[in-house]
Amino acid sequence: MTELIGHVRGLEWVSVKALLLYLTAVFAFRLGERRTLAEMSAFDFVAAVAVGAIVGRVPNSDTTSYLAGAITLLTVLLCHGIISRLRQFPKMATFFDHPPRILVSKGKVVASELRKSGLTEHDLHGILRERGLLDLEEAQLVIFEQRGKISIIRRGDLDQREGALAREVH
Repeated sequence: MTELIGHVRGLEWVSVKALLLYLTAVFAFRLGERRTLAEMSAFDFVAAVAVGAIVGRVPNSDTTSYLAGAITLLTVLLCHGIISRLRQFPKMATFFDHPPRILVSKGKVVASELRKSGLTEHDLHGILRERGLLDLEEAQLVIFEQRGKISIIRRGDLDQREGALAREVH
C-alpha cells in the first residue's frame, strides 16, 4: 500500500513548502515587469519552465528545504530580471532576441527569410488565411516579429514611402 500512497508522515511539510514556494513565485513575478507573462521569448519560457520545476519538485523532496528552493527560485528570477535589463542595449539584445524578419514584401514571399524563421510556405499561407488575408498580392509587408507573432501590413495601409517602423526590420 505504501507504494501507492507513500508515507503519510511529513505530507504537511510538503504542503507548506508548496504553498510557500508558490507564494514566493507569485510575489517575485508580481515585482517583475508585466511583459514576463504577457510575451514569451526564449528566456521568458526558460524562466517559466524553471519556476514551474522548482515549485513542483522542491515540496516533494525530502532533501531540499523551502529555503534552498526559495533561493533557487529567486536566483532564476533575478537572472531573468538581469537579462530583461540587458536586452535594453541593442548589442546585448542580439544575444537574446531574434530579429524581426520580412516574410512577404510587395506580395512576394522572401524565401530566405522564411527559411531563417523556420517556416514553410504552407505555414505562412495558413497563418495568413487565419488573419483574413486570402491573396499574397494584398500584402505590402508580412513581418515575423521577435516574439513569433505575424504582423501584416496590407497594400493601401502604406503610401509610397515605407514607414519608420518597417524600415527597422532586416
